[in-house]
Amino acid sequence: MKSLLSRRGAVAITCLISGMVISAGFGCGLKLRRINTSVQRPSNIAVYFSVETHNGYPVAGLDAKQFRIYEDGQLISPYESKQTILNPDVAVSHTIVLLLDLSGSIVQSGSLPALINAANTFADRVAKKSKVAVYGFDGRKRLIPVVGFTTDAAAVKTGLERLRNHKVKDPSTNLNGAIVKAVDKTEKQMARASQPLRFGTLVVFTDGTDRSHRVTAKAMHAQLDKSAVSVFVIGLGAEIDSGQLSKIGRDGFVKATNKSSIDKAFSQVAHRIEAQGRKFYLLSYCSPSRAGKHRLRVKVSYKGKSGSIDHAFDAKGFRAGCDPKRKPSFSLRRVRLRR
Repeated sequence: MKSLLSRRGAVAITCLISGMVISAGFGCGLKLRRINTSVQRPSNIAVYFSVETHNGYPVAGLDAKQFRIYEDGQLISPYESKQTILNPDVAVSHTIVLLLDLSGSIVQSGSLPALINAANTFADRVAKKSKVAVYGFDGRKRLIPVVGFTTDAAAVKTGLERLRNHKVKDPSTNLNGAIVKAVDKTEKQMARASQPLRFGTLVVFTDGTDRSHRVTAKAMHAQLDKSAVSVFVIGLGAEIDSGQLSKIGRDGFVKATNKSSIDKAFSQVAHRIEAQGRKFYLLSYCSPSRAGKHRLRVKVSYKGKSGSIDHAFDAKGFRAGCDPKRKPSFSLRRVRLRR
């Protein structure tokens, strides 16, 4: 924590001294990251990108008027370009797997009712914009199916309620193996999505470490390293190995000290997922160019800070008749919520 605070303090001091105007994602301004670009005839251009502060906090709630579009250094009139923010649902899908520890230490300790209630609240929040599935694990090799992929929070609740009578088959904890299988489930669902831009998130709840030794920690981490799936971990209890679980939860780790704080922990993770999702924008406009290669720059200003992204495009064959609300044609890409 000290080193993190020191780095942030150094950045703040540098900003204060230099007074720099920042663009292209560096320094003290806004960080913009281009995810994908669609260029279609007659003259449609759409850019999907994220906006964060210099220290990584998502910037949400921007509207089309806060973006300025330049081609070859010349500002394009918003009236000429008809620039608009499109609903990202036309191009983006989000898959979430909730992986719950159903080993003996959870079920037999009386923590299961609080876990079910917290998971229900979590699903109510994230199922609105995502396909959600719930799996459990204990000491067995296989996952325990609870709810298949759905956008219906009521269906998730029905499945979770059935867990109130759950009986443990193997009291051990196959944490590593369950994570490997859950990542695989997430990636397969991502591959089925019709949208070209695909996010996947795994949320793991556990009160311990791997006890079954079916899969090594090295193999599990290797799976996470090569995956585009974001991982959050919620750890329960005072005796968990926070260092180990935070390494698994590379996108976020929250500790619940007792069962009464499980709901708050799930709420924190839901907030993080929602906030990360809101930092993405799908900006569409009609280019005035009709031929040749050009340099596009999208610049945004927010609370006195600015940032920009660039992209080269070819306007060969461009003509009149562009509708900025047309669905973009992005190339297929799996995207991490965080870099």
